[in-house]
Amino acid sequence: MIRSNTRTKALMGSLLAGGVGMLALLVLAVSCDSGKLGVVSKAEACTQSASQTCLPDVNYVDTTGKVYTPKDLAGKVVVINFWATWCKPCLKEIPDFSRAFERFKDKGVVVLGILTSDDPDDDTLLNFQSDNDMTYPVVRANSDILVSYMYPDGLPTTFVFDRGGKQVFHHKGPLKESALAAVLEPLVQQQL
Repeated sequence: MIRSNTRTKALMGSLLAGGVGMLALLVLAVSCDSGKLGVVSKAEACTQSASQTCLPDVNYVDTTGKVYTPKDLAGKVVVINFWATWCKPCLKEIPDFSRAFERFKDKGVVVLGILTSDDPDDDTLLNFQSDNDMTYPVVRANSDILVSYMYPDGLPTTFVFDRGGKQVFHHKGPLKESALAAVLEPLVQQQL
């Protein structure tokens, strides 16, 4: 009888702790999903807290083998765009992202297209990039990246991080060059 009561208390404690953890994750996800730009005049180093999201501490390896480490991305404005070759809205935004990338790459902006939901071979992907004027690096999604971004549930999905690594923009759906440029323009002016 005592053993059963102890098990029940342990189970209830575990369920309560799990519920609190899920609630904390939900609050964090909702607070970061506003899509509003919170630009400050000076970028501050990002620290994890419930009120902001930082650039995940993962390595990104593009299809040419170039590695983008957290150290490489420090001090840069980083655009992370989840997409797939079969996604029609993704196809529409690729030329816009390429134009924005060309416009801002010399101002400290890194754009990484995270390929998810399909896995074309290297030659097929290279042809796809050429056919669609995709000039920014492509990274194949892996479990570390997907977990870090909580498995984006819509394509395309774009995240923008300021020079301090703080997420300042999150958008589901395609973006035009002008909308992306409006987000990036004040960020490239930031000083660390």
